[in-house]
Amino acid sequence: MSPPLPQDLIRHVLFVGLLALPLVTPLAAAAAKVISVGDGDTLRVEDGGRKVTIRVACIDAPEMAQSPYGQQARQALQDMLPVGSTVTLKTQTKDRYGRTVAEVFAQNGANAGLALVQQGHAFAYRQYLKQCDEWVYLDREKLAQRYRVGVWRFDGEIQRPWDWRAANRGATRQPPQRPVTLTIINDRAAPVSSPGRRWYCANVGSW
Repeated sequence: MSPPLPQDLIRHVLFVGLLALPLVTPLAAAAAKVISVGDGDTLRVEDGGRKVTIRVACIDAPEMAQSPYGQQARQALQDMLPVGSTVTLKTQTKDRYGRTVAEVFAQNGANAGLALVQQGHAFAYRQYLKQCDEWVYLDREKLAQRYRVGVWRFDGEIQRPWDWRAANRGATRQPPQRPVTLTIINDRAAPVSSPGRRWYCANVGSW
């Protein structure tokens, strides 16, 4: 009788096996050819003679500035959907940037977005999950977190891409600060010889 397999090995085998299980490619979908991969959740395809930018539905990959996770997500998507390969698109809508939002299926039928989530290269995009099989995406994300792959590999979680974008948009929207010269005096009747705006202690308060 052979000795039992270590638990870690069993978990690894189960994880790899689940990763190999694609969702069935939907029948009502359009085929297209990959032209380029921009980042972990964006690619360009040629569809019926038109070049179209695709935003992979229901996932959010780290931004390229979130190094090294953004680069790793892009590489993982490139490996799944190499340039020149044929993909199947299950189109949902267009986003505010004019990109076509669609679930993308590789030539072998694997759901590319779902695979990225399970590999730990993307997060389930909770704001838009209702358009997909919500429980499947959340389950695959929990699986990646449990097996500590991709962004879950080390202790401490990275900032979610949607939070990162919001924080950086706020930083860029702040108006530039201009220096102001203030002359603060105690006596309203005192002459002011220094340049700048005239402030009194009553205006300044505890500052």
